[in-house]
Amino acid sequence: SFEDLGGAATHGSKSGVSHFTASDDEHAIQMARDLCDMLPPNNLERPPMKKTSDSKERSCDGLDSIIPDDPAKPYDVLDVITEVLDDGGFMEVQAEWAQNIVVGFGHLGGHTVGVVANQPKILAGCLDIDASDKAARFVRFCDAFNIPILTFEDVPGFLPGTNQEWGGIIRHGAKLLYAFAEATVPKLTVILRKAYGGAYDVMSSKHIRGDYNVAWPSAELAVMGADGAVEIIHRRRIAHARNPEQERERLTEDFKETFANPYKAAALGYLDDVIEPNQTRQRLSRALEMLMDKEELRPARKHGNIPL
Repeated sequence: SFEDLGGAATHGSKSGVSHFTASDDEHAIQMARDLCDMLPPNNLERPPMKKTSDSKERSCDGLDSIIPDDPAKPYDVLDVITEVLDDGGFMEVQAEWAQNIVVGFGHLGGHTVGVVANQPKILAGCLDIDASDKAARFVRFCDAFNIPILTFEDVPGFLPGTNQEWGGIIRHGAKLLYAFAEATVPKLTVILRKAYGGAYDVMSSKHIRGDYNVAWPSAELAVMGADGAVEIIHRRRIAHARNPEQERERLTEDFKETFANPYKAAALGYLDDVIEPNQTRQRLSRALEMLMDKEELRPARKHGNIPL
């Protein structure tokens, strides 16, 4: 049908060509106005400030209980985003496509910010081909127009499977890695829960020049989850144990205590701090104010060589 070939639903949720889907002309015009209110007139100016009565020191008490006790249980990262941003305002971009990652615009302390966040309730927040492309394009857009980037991270890795590998997930994931590394705007990252393997590195980590990286106490920074790591590292030990299941549980708990927490990463300099969830807005607001005058000089060149 015409709709299947090139309708709004097709390009909004399947192809990723469109960024917003409007219900009618009036809605489309309003969305365009809202977007323009957040953007600068050109690439040489900063986005306009927005007045707000929402204090930068507001405590986000609702975030203290948002992470489930069960690490396999999902939650909606939009609840985190709206709790942190000014007045709960968030304009999501490409909301219906690659829903395992969320991107969009909001304000923090009156400053326009771009938000990139893994969505645990879709594919557990894994990065796949479409999510990598979606986030990479958004990060480069923000960098082009001097918009600081906030990253909320809860990523268990790249989505496994032959379809992803044959489609070039490594190449597409490299686009996001490149986009974050190339960006010279302020980059602030909060690790909410999982930060595993190469996907952790890609999501604006310190290793690719993140400016301000913090984690909640619930964060786990590791090569992989404790269960998988123990199966690989201690396979023989478990197999030869008198009680394999009991030994597996003991080794898993030991791995979690030693590695699956943010404190080891903080000690190694991969994090600037470990913060309580309710402090997230305060700490991000303060860091953003300090970073707004950030300048990064790069050697003259024609353009970067992004892995397209």
